[in-house]
Amino acid sequence: MNPANPTQWVEEYEAKLADLKKKSEDLQENFAASTATVTSKDGAVTVTVGPNGGLQNLQLGHRAVELGAPRLTALILETARHAQKQAAEKVLEVFKPLGEGTEAYQMVSDSIPSDEEIDETDSYDIDDEPEPEPAPAPPVSRPAAAPQPPPVRGRRPVADDDDDDNQPW
Repeated sequence: MNPANPTQWVEEYEAKLADLKKKSEDLQENFAASTATVTSKDGAVTVTVGPNGGLQNLQLGHRAVELGAPRLTALILETARHAQKQAAEKVLEVFKPLGEGTEAYQMVSDSIPSDEEIDETDSYDIDDEPEPEPAPAPPVSRPAAAPQPPPVRGRRPVADDDDDDNQPW
């Protein structure tokens, strides 16, 4: 760039702006598509997460009901972590043309867990024994209902013509 030629400087600056705008548009378009879907090894769980790592879909296969609650929970979490890692890697790849070499790029890159970190969290202490049944709740004692007085059965009052003057109906 020749600082003495302002026209050349403006043209180069406009070219850089156009390139930056194109990269920014590509980033926006590709970021939205940076989802990841992962299925567990046994096919019992399939998880889809968005570019921010948020859960978008969870599908349980027919084998999921055979696992029991603790194992199914562990498998869902494990599969979700793998999907989140894949989505984060896609986001980083999309961000690379615009941000490579910047602090923002380094921050995003550093936030992605390594494979060892994910594998360490995948080991669960899951017993093959079923969970103990919770103790039954103590019976609720209710106060005895007060006895109701028997209905009063008596004679009907005799119609009194004098009362008609006091009754507006």
